[in-house]
Order: sequence, then C-alpha cells, then structure tokens
Amino acid sequence: MEAQPRQKTYKIGQAAALLGIKPYVLRFWESEFEQIRPVRTPSGQRAYTEETIEVVRRVKHLLWEEKLTIDGAKKALEGDRRSGLLQEIASELRAIRAELTGRPAGE
Repeated sequence: MEAQPRQKTYKIGQAAALLGIKPYVLRFWESEFEQIRPVRTPSGQRAYTEETIEVVRRVKHLLWEEKLTIDGAKKALEGDRRSGLLQEIASELRAIRAELTGRPAGE
C-alpha cells in the first residue's frame, strides 16, 4: 500500500504573511466566508492548504481590489462555485454525447 503524499499546509501566521494580510483579518474572513475552512491540527491549530489560500486570495481580490462588500463577495464566490459546477456538468454531458454518437466531444 502506497502512502499518500501530505499536502503542504501553512500556519495562520505563515498564511497571513503569504497573503499580505494580518492574522486577525484571516480569522475574521473565516467567520464570514464558509469557503474558508482551514483544517485543524491535532493540537487545534489552523492549517491552511493551497486550496484554502486560493479562496482567501479570491476574497481579498473581491474585497480590496473590486471594492465589493462582504455580501457582494459572498455572492461572487457563490457564482464562481456555480459557474465551475456548470462547466463540469457541461463537460460531462459533452463526453456522454460523444460516447453515444461516436463523434469527438468537441463537435
């Protein structure tokens, strides 16, 4: 049995420094955005994955650069999630159609 490689994680201070924000801002955003959920270590410390870091980057962009409110940023993130899901579904449907018709998925 092969061991899975561990995913790189960052402690809250490391994540905040990487993102150019203060740790208290990161903790606040966690309380506001359900998409920001760091894993917890056995000792209870927050550990941010690369995926979580990317979500926080998106939140920062929406709030600081696009000047959206927290509610506006929440709606934008929800739209991002729906858009990604719809693209996934469309891709799967194209693959199914290609299998059924015998034509390549791009046609």
